[in-house]
Amino acid sequence: MTEATMSGIINGIDVDRLGQTAQAIRQNPGLGKSQFRAANRWIIGGHNRSTIQGFYIAGQEDTTRTAPFVLDADEPPVLLGTDLGANPVEHVLHALAACLTTSIVCHAAARGIRIESIESKLEGDLDLQGFLGLSDKVRRGYEGIRVSFTIKSDAPAEQLKALTAFSPVHDIVSNPVPVTITVSTQPTA
Repeated sequence: MTEATMSGIINGIDVDRLGQTAQAIRQNPGLGKSQFRAANRWIIGGHNRSTIQGFYIAGQEDTTRTAPFVLDADEPPVLLGTDLGANPVEHVLHALAACLTTSIVCHAAARGIRIESIESKLEGDLDLQGFLGLSDKVRRGYEGIRVSFTIKSDAPAEQLKALTAFSPVHDIVSNPVPVTITVSTQPTA
């Protein structure tokens, strides 16, 4: 992150604190190492629930959250669910939209660029043949995602688009990430 060019609040971001955070991590890169966590529990059918609370950041466990965030996931009836939450691939679109937006807002603030509003629309194309195991030639996940932003700002569109490159979720969905899965079993009653 570049040094904040202005002080005060820009786009709802305290650019002084943002600059101090960037400087602290520049001086001690270990402070940038973070770990985020989620716990999930299956309820029934396609319905499951994740709780998100603790995380590690800035060299320590964060304890500021007194209660977990609760996220429900389910499938629509056409996919045999009860529609009690967005489905997992819709959660990915939300995560991508939220992270791209946050990246634009924070990096624009650091550069003194004021933003009045941001709206986005996302579409992801998925072929169920992959998920259902009907074809090993069809990808199980999104084949492509399109993101369209409408941003009210005096900055040029290309300058704002360049700020999306800092999005961690964009990086996650655009590049392979090693995922380790372990399974333990318990006897049924």
